[in-house]
Amino acid sequence: MRKKIVAGNWKMNCDISETYELLDALSEYELAEDVQVMVAPPFTSLQAANQALIDTDILVVAQNMHQAESGAYTGEISAAMLKSAGVDTVIIGHSERRAYFGESNGILAEKVNAALKANMQIIFCFGEELDDRQRGEHFDRVSSQLSQGLFHLEESAWENIILAYEPVWAIGTGETASPEQVQEMHKFIRRTIGERYTAKIADSISILYGGSVKPENAGEIFGKPDVDGGLIGGASLKAESFAAIINAFS
Repeated sequence: MRKKIVAGNWKMNCDISETYELLDALSEYELAEDVQVMVAPPFTSLQAANQALIDTDILVVAQNMHQAESGAYTGEISAAMLKSAGVDTVIIGHSERRAYFGESNGILAEKVNAALKANMQIIFCFGEELDDRQRGEHFDRVSSQLSQGLFHLEESAWENIILAYEPVWAIGTGETASPEQVQEMHKFIRRTIGERYTAKIADSISILYGGSVKPENAGEIFGKPDVDGGLIGGASLKAESFAAIINAFS
């Protein structure tokens, strides 16, 4: 059975004291035991988050990493640095990294390779722009992002891959893809992986949805057969709403 996952991407929010405050508040809630919970604070709060969560099953995840092992890359963080901070999972390809920092599918493929070489787990993000969907090209865009970013991998590498479909037009806008649209795309993603690899691999991959998920809509979205959880943005910055989303499975 595929793993249920809810990951909170804090983006550029929460200093160290706020990290402790948020995680202390989250620890007061009873969370569904069959859901893998993850939080992705800024780099500066990774160790603090690990310390705050030491007696829990919540995983601390990095929001990004550089593809090089080391070198003259001012301001960047390598896989080895993340692992030395106790982090073994990293988000790669978030739409904001693609849009604001020019990360191409080729660069993301290099990051994927670097993370796998370091034995890290990856949450790989992808999704269409609004104009792609309006032109009816959303399936083509998603297929291209998957093929250029991940389809060079050997079958065994997929044990360390989690997918996160995030339609760009539904991130931070208050707009949300309908549960039917989400299921349609997740089904397409799973079929596309099955055609490139095997049905067994496709059926084993957890595919998360990211795009203005809230406590009010999480249950209906998570109830779709090909949706295995969510990559949560703003709603993960409040313990009450994040806990409600985690418990939307139950």
